[in-house]
Amino acid sequence: MTMFTRLLLAGLLLLQSSWANAHPPGLSSVELQIGAEQVLARITFALQDIEAFAPMDSDLDAEVSDAEREAAKPAVAKLLAEQFIINLDAKPVQPLAPGSVNYDEQNNAHVELRFAGQGVQHLQLQSKLLSLLPEGHQQFVTVKNAAGHTFYEKMLGRADQQLQLNLADASQQSATDASTFVSFLKLGVEHIVTGYDHLLFLFALLAVTHSFWPAIRIITFFTIAHSITLALASLNVIDLPSSFVEPFIAATIVYVAVENIIRGDHPKGRQWLTFGFGLIHGFGFASVLRELDIASGDSGILVPLLSFNLGIESGQIAVAAVVLPIIWQLNNRVKIADVFLRGCSVVVALVGAYWFLERTVLG
Repeated sequence: MTMFTRLLLAGLLLLQSSWANAHPPGLSSVELQIGAEQVLARITFALQDIEAFAPMDSDLDAEVSDAEREAAKPAVAKLLAEQFIINLDAKPVQPLAPGSVNYDEQNNAHVELRFAGQGVQHLQLQSKLLSLLPEGHQQFVTVKNAAGHTFYEKMLGRADQQLQLNLADASQQSATDASTFVSFLKLGVEHIVTGYDHLLFLFALLAVTHSFWPAIRIITFFTIAHSITLALASLNVIDLPSSFVEPFIAATIVYVAVENIIRGDHPKGRQWLTFGFGLIHGFGFASVLRELDIASGDSGILVPLLSFNLGIESGQIAVAAVVLPIIWQLNNRVKIADVFLRGCSVVVALVGAYWFLERTVLG
């Protein structure tokens, strides 16, 4: 069996594996506003994350109509009320009324729950929902005062589902800033390491390089481009729907792979192609921060934005540091260089085409 055939078979097997899922585990957010007489909880999550626990397809036709989504609102509110345990001043409290549920155009649900609490000094939250969701799902909690000013933030996960907060302790702000920076740094690293579509695009770009500086040029142009659109999209300056961005990202993978097959290891203007397509990938990165709605906060927007981007770059550099020496070694072997580039590019094109179909006609 030739090397080309082996690479092709590996690509076909890849399509059937879980690796073909190009999206990291889900994200959701909780905003707690501590008022004079009550605590308001606003919870945002993707509907697909809880469809298994609050079924919406009542007629079992594999499609959820607007009427079915509306009919499911009481079940969604009930589920969230059961899964969020709140203690105020060491006393468990129940929602004052069934929660209100609204949906947005991004297929997210927004649930509001109100709890009685006057002069609250100590707050404890447990998000039991994280035990139901896939491993790796994270939930960003923001705590605000009655005026809407953020004074505490924490990222929850399955291993750490609780938040305990002494509202009278004003010294917590500095610790919150440091915790937020580390949380979003880790989130950025996880997003790029599990963002297989972004990594495959970068691999296709770097597969034509033979040495350090051409690779650095490509990585730099990609970084600059996606950093621009990551910031603009996260701050709601530019908004492109995911129904356009996700298929387009898959299309960029196919394009670069096909160019590698046709032009070999001497494509012209690769850095400008990288910059143009990198702008689109930035919108994909921004979907994480937009799910968490960081731009709606009154403060602290730059900390998660910068640390998340730094995490992406750190993960990207770490992956490149491992992969590039292998690419250069293979590309500098005359007998196998052409087979390596074209064989890998065929595999990349197949995977990219699968993702494109999955995000359009199969979605």
